[in-house]
Amino acid sequence: MNLMKHSFASDNNSGIHPNILKAIEEANEGHCFAYGSDPLTERGKQALKNVFGDDIETFFVFNGTGANVLAVKSLVRSWQSVLCAETSHLNEDECGAAEMAVGCKLIPLPVTNGKISIESIAAHLTWLDDEHRSQPRLVSITQPTEFGTLYTPEEIKAIADFCHQHHLLLHIDGARIANAATALSLSLRACTRDLGVDVLSFGGTKNGMLMGEAVLFFQPNLTSETKYFRKQNMQLFSKMRFVGAQFESYLQHNLWHQNASHANRMAALLFEQICDIEGIQFPFPVQANAVFAILPLPAIEVLQERFPFYVFNESTNLVRWMCSYNTTEADVLDFAATIRQTMLKF
Repeated sequence: MNLMKHSFASDNNSGIHPNILKAIEEANEGHCFAYGSDPLTERGKQALKNVFGDDIETFFVFNGTGANVLAVKSLVRSWQSVLCAETSHLNEDECGAAEMAVGCKLIPLPVTNGKISIESIAAHLTWLDDEHRSQPRLVSITQPTEFGTLYTPEEIKAIADFCHQHHLLLHIDGARIANAATALSLSLRACTRDLGVDVLSFGGTKNGMLMGEAVLFFQPNLTSETKYFRKQNMQLFSKMRFVGAQFESYLQHNLWHQNASHANRMAALLFEQICDIEGIQFPFPVQANAVFAILPLPAIEVLQERFPFYVFNESTNLVRWMCSYNTTEADVLDFAATIRQTMLKF
């Protein structure tokens, strides 16, 4: 095998947590009915109900883009619009998937430290009920944001209240929601449903799972057509038991928290080790498992020869360093020492 020793490019690059791999192996014994009509899928859904409430509706899908598209498709019609951060995955990194699948309009909002504001939402609540204008229906936020920053619980609650006062729904892209909940010292429910969120794209792939995400609807009346949309959008697993088994393991004994807590600590350690290096700027606070930095292009090129990572903005030399559930202290210290040595040359 030709595998890299460690990557700071993405938490997607990490492997599968052993507990989850074991759950997949155990799910491989014997035969089960397909398409979710099996006990393992039900156990996965029940594990989610134990966390978020018995009255939720859960739909398993293949990936994060599929989760976001299914959430939007279930809530928005083609004449309506989604208000989201201009930097959001939904807007920038999903190849127009929601717009293609739903036919709706995405309206990108300006961000401060990756976060949208109530004022930016309010600016688009004009020409309501005008047949010439796309009608706002859904607000989507990412937690943590694309810059690794966090909405506070108060900020999310305020956005949710504002949305509901104006007959809008609130969606969270929670590909890394475990990292956010851990950083905020909150339960998964306390940082989503209890704040007024209507729909959550709940991800685990970046935190130790193999594949599969869950779309959680906290208002079951919103899901009357979701199963048909999931099938049409090619997100219906036949062997769904392998996703259910992963979620059961992921939520068991707070594995999600253990993994996210470690990843967050590794990012904090990396920042601690390099924050004093002359010539590096840190435009965003380190609040979850990402460190963003601006440094000279020649230094970036040298560092990338040893440690894979992404240049987030080529025009500003903004890079992103991600930590994972299996990033080790040795990995971080080695990387930090290499950064320090490299920056001495520039």
